[in-house]
Amino acid sequence: MLNKVIFFLACSLSGYCIVYYTSSDSYLIIKSIAGLVSGLIIALIILKIEKDVRKYSIKVILGGVAGIVIGLLIAFMFGFGLNFISKINDNQQALPWIYLFITIIFSYLGLTIGANKVEEISFAGIDSQKTSDHRILDTSVIIEGRIADICDSGFIEGELIVPRFVLNELQLVADSSDSMKRLRGRRGLDVLNHLQKSLNVNIEIIDQDFPKIKGVDGKLVALAKQLNAKLITNDYNLNKVAELQGIRVLNINELANAMKPVVLPGEQMTVKIVREGKEAGQGVAYLDDGTMIIVENAHKLVNQNVHVVVTSVLQTTAGRMIFSELKEIADRED
Repeated sequence: MLNKVIFFLACSLSGYCIVYYTSSDSYLIIKSIAGLVSGLIIALIILKIEKDVRKYSIKVILGGVAGIVIGLLIAFMFGFGLNFISKINDNQQALPWIYLFITIIFSYLGLTIGANKVEEISFAGIDSQKTSDHRILDTSVIIEGRIADICDSGFIEGELIVPRFVLNELQLVADSSDSMKRLRGRRGLDVLNHLQKSLNVNIEIIDQDFPKIKGVDGKLVALAKQLNAKLITNDYNLNKVAELQGIRVLNINELANAMKPVVLPGEQMTVKIVREGKEAGQGVAYLDDGTMIIVENAHKLVNQNVHVVVTSVLQTTAGRMIFSELKEIADRED
């Protein structure tokens, strides 16, 4: 805040002094005040430009600067040709205005084309580093919390990116009037605080935004494409949308399913029946990792430990289900 105040004062004072020392004595005070106001307006414009530029990556900014330079070079060549022609025709009055017009056109074209097309240029070293090091967290995976345990275990290292629009959504959930949403939002903020203290990862909050894109999911996909980064999520829809656009996705749910122990038909285990199943005669039990086990003919054995034999395993998008029957029944059938 202090640096902005100093900047405002410097610009205003500069405008005042420039007008004061370059103007004639007539209406000197009025002109000097006008210079002061002009300096203040210029400072406001520069700060607005600075705020907008912060939303873009350094790659886009460099592309825009390179485009402006190329545009100015092209305008210079056109101006040199026009100057040569005007000397032949002995008509130089309109030349400065034509040259200014050409300079504005090519500078604008260079800026827009350079900023928009720079993503098509592949910087092998930089892009490969971003792909390996940069991972973007979405709101759902922060609130869910397992990402903190994964980072603590050392399976994820490097830089984790949290966009400002994700942080804003998280704060909005934490301030919700709904008690459950408020609890989830605060848990997400606690997870972020834990990650910032972790020695294995570095959390970077970036201000880059995409005002023309509505919805956090769309902005996450655009940011991942722009930074050539991986996206960490447990949102099924976001996962599919990102994969369709060629973005590498690290899905926490897929990781959890991959880490579950493999159970094959015919294996035996001891489980506790916790409730009756939806179908007649079924009992339901759970493994320590949350995998549901359906036990046939166990509806009367609620709250009892039983020996079961696995009959089949069903893998679904929501997780894995194991179907089994009581060991004593399986032995009789054999």
